[in-house]
Amino acid sequence: MVDLNALMGAMDLMASSSNAWLLIIPGLLIGLIFGCIPGLQTSLAMALVLPATMTMDLMSAIFLLTAVFTGSMFGGGISAILMNIPGTSSAVATAFDGYPMTRRGEHGEALGLALAASAIGTMLGYLVLLIVIAPLAGFVLKLGPTEMFIVVLWGLTLIAGLDSGSVARGILAGAFGLLIGTVGMSSNGVIRGTLGVPELLDGIAIVPAMIGMFAASELFSLKGNSYIVAEGSARRVSIGSIAKGALQVLRYPGVILRGGLLGVLVGAVPGVGSSISNLVSYKWEKGRKAVPGERKFGEGNPRGLVASESANSSSEGGSMVSLFALGIPGGAGTAILLAAFNMHNITGGPRFLRDHGDIVYAVIAANIVQAIALFFVGFLALQLLGAVVRLRMSWIRPSVLILAALGSYGIIGTMQGPLTLLAFALLGWLMKRYGYSVPAMVIGLLLARMAEGELLRSYQISGGNFSYVLDRPITLVMAALLLLSLMVPFLRKRLTASKAAA
Repeated sequence: MVDLNALMGAMDLMASSSNAWLLIIPGLLIGLIFGCIPGLQTSLAMALVLPATMTMDLMSAIFLLTAVFTGSMFGGGISAILMNIPGTSSAVATAFDGYPMTRRGEHGEALGLALAASAIGTMLGYLVLLIVIAPLAGFVLKLGPTEMFIVVLWGLTLIAGLDSGSVARGILAGAFGLLIGTVGMSSNGVIRGTLGVPELLDGIAIVPAMIGMFAASELFSLKGNSYIVAEGSARRVSIGSIAKGALQVLRYPGVILRGGLLGVLVGAVPGVGSSISNLVSYKWEKGRKAVPGERKFGEGNPRGLVASESANSSSEGGSMVSLFALGIPGGAGTAILLAAFNMHNITGGPRFLRDHGDIVYAVIAANIVQAIALFFVGFLALQLLGAVVRLRMSWIRPSVLILAALGSYGIIGTMQGPLTLLAFALLGWLMKRYGYSVPAMVIGLLLARMAEGELLRSYQISGGNFSYVLDRPITLVMAALLLLSLMVPFLRKRLTASKAAA
């Protein structure tokens, strides 16, 4: 499966690119900082760095951009763990158990767990990519709109398992997010739900809405607390606590392996990537048999944190499949990488892997090294970035809200960003107060446009004839697996109940 000639060429290329290796650490630091600031997405960090790569040679440019990519994938989990504010959409599931660990005073251990899981997940993702890039790319090329719609449905069914209190309320919150996500002009030119407001023609701004629902709802709920962490807990992020958490990851080899493989598979699907892979991995682990003595998921279970971080980091390798094998970017980050290739006169396309195999394998090998470097760079940076837990809430509350408002304005460029932030902050606070799942609504909001677009394309291609689906075996297999994944939890629950009765 591995092209040995291209691999040997990659070794020669890396050996002659000594200056490129020096850019890995600055790239990781830039990614960490941008990733942990809510609203500053991975693509924004890479876009800001892209102009600086115009004067670099190809390998230096790609090494720097991929290092920013790797750093920001973990950086998004830092604010999710410390403040329950996912820095990126790929860190939504990280907040489910990471933040409860912080509230218990285990923020150092949570950060160490996330760092080790992220570094191992990134390495695993690129190792898998090294082996299966050619056959996996062929499979991705066969996915049409019907298969993509099944993938989106898979993401939506995760909503049912995200609310530990009431499944019905979780589904209702997700459906509400799906409904709000369709506001604006559809793909076929139909205007829905704008109430005559022209600013809503492009739909709800997702990033300001997500920051508002996560950030403000938690800040308001902590109004009676002096600090983020529980009273009486240590508020210092020490090297010892980070190391303790990093070593704990050795207890979960199966979780990391499953999360890594799921991350690669889901990340390889263009347009899906890490936003869903972390949720898929988290739901998978939550549905498995509980370990005696462990906490419930959502109450600070380290297994949930490891599952999320290993999957969203390994999805980085998966997102490279369509870029390297087909020349098609799988997301915003890989689109910027493709732009960097074009700036250096390397054109993407189906022959990308065949014509530039040495470059592809060199980038894969460099990212494996970056995963190792991420562990050491993150280990040192976390002591500084984790100092937020030592600040009083009277300082954090206005600072976070001001930064969130400025970030929302910067993303949209108008007052629509801060107003969206304010509206969804109030909505998130109300939902949390009355027991409705905020993460479920955010997931619905994230997947709404994709679900509608893939369903519309499926209808246009089939002409409204349902028999078209019967001629696509991949769709049928994926639908069967989807139904099976929905039935397994209920069957397991009934089996447990029957055993208890016996």
